[in-house]
Amino acid sequence: MKLATTVLGRTYQFKSLKEVLAKANEEKSGDQLAGIAAEDAKERIAAKLILSDLTLADLRNNPLLPPETDEVSRVIEEAVNEKIFGEIRNWSIAELREYLLRQDTDNDRIRRLSRGLTSEMVAAAAKLMSNLDLVQAAGKIEVVTHCNISIGQRGVLSGRAQPNHPTDSVPGIMASLYEALSYGIGDAVIGINPVIDSADSVKNILNATKEGMEKWNIPTQNCVLAHIKTQMKAIRQGAPADMVFQSLAGTEDGNRAFGIDVAMLDEADELVRREGTGTGPNLWYFETGQGSELSAEAHHGIDQVTLEARCYGLARKYKPFIVNTVVGFIGPEYLYDSKQVIRAGLEDHFMGKLQQLPMGVDVCYTNHMKADQNDMDNLAVLLAAAGVNYIIGAPMADDCMLNYQSTSYHDIATLRETMRLRPAPEFERWLNRMGIMENGKLTSQAGDPTLFL
Repeated sequence: MKLATTVLGRTYQFKSLKEVLAKANEEKSGDQLAGIAAEDAKERIAAKLILSDLTLADLRNNPLLPPETDEVSRVIEEAVNEKIFGEIRNWSIAELREYLLRQDTDNDRIRRLSRGLTSEMVAAAAKLMSNLDLVQAAGKIEVVTHCNISIGQRGVLSGRAQPNHPTDSVPGIMASLYEALSYGIGDAVIGINPVIDSADSVKNILNATKEGMEKWNIPTQNCVLAHIKTQMKAIRQGAPADMVFQSLAGTEDGNRAFGIDVAMLDEADELVRREGTGTGPNLWYFETGQGSELSAEAHHGIDQVTLEARCYGLARKYKPFIVNTVVGFIGPEYLYDSKQVIRAGLEDHFMGKLQQLPMGVDVCYTNHMKADQNDMDNLAVLLAAAGVNYIIGAPMADDCMLNYQSTSYHDIATLRETMRLRPAPEFERWLNRMGIMENGKLTSQAGDPTLFL
């Protein structure tokens, strides 16, 4: 495995595949914080040159985190289809990139190819792509999933209604939810982040949202984003959960910091299939985000893009209904400014889609980051062009409980109108019956939550 090259008369010698992958990244403040980033553009180019010539077999034969010591690595390794990998093992990373961007490479070909790839191969391809490459390649991939309804079809942009409340007030949550529905948002999920991580609070919110869904015959699914152990306790006590949720990291140590492991996820998977209220077969909601492993001191010297790809390798084991990266939520320590947030959002969406995940993105930033709402508008348009399955809707794009900036209900409605996209088909038929939408466009009643009072 050749790890040296010469650029403009200077020879660059890298010590390991881990170092090549890290230094081939586009600039990320998280990699700089970890002390693994390229020192300048020349070193970054040198790393990309070396990476482009490495083969898929090189990446598989030189694991960054051996399966013997990390269960995320084991999950990724066990998922590889050996027949398909055997057909492509001698491809270079550059050839993988070219194949994904070829005009005759369609969704079916990519779906088959993905079964022979590891997450590290997917991350390597992303590192050689421009932002437009990431949009183009991801835009070819269609991932349709079904919980109570189906989302992910071509031409569909769904929205998660995120009616969080700073005290878990059920009337407050429902008021915000009705505003979301009045804009046509909520087909991906009615998903609430609770303040109180208790089974009673989770049950109260699930009961309220389920009652609202049944009263108004809303074709969607509910979920409360508490810790998986809390959700399991609530489900065992009879709470009506259509899906279960958990944040993921790309290493076993990172997941341990979240208080989870594969055995716990397996247990939750069995429980929601036996006692959950979702139709299925897709009954999971996962969230990720570049930098979580570094914040938990569980990155093992691996760069944040590669670790993010590994999150998706773990998530696909459970065939989730939705996955999203909370792209700018952790803060400027990991993604310093809008340029880095936009790049990360496109990387994450591509890497998840290539691993056949129903990818959404929380297009977001924190107030101490060098970004603003115009930057989020730019990323949202790019993701809509790339075929993102869904994005997040929070009232006025300002989450009053989590204290960060996202996209609003009306932002999603505007993206649909501008990009000629529609809600999920079953949800759109319900919007038509409610008089909120007609012929693919919002009516004059849209935006009026008193429709539900």
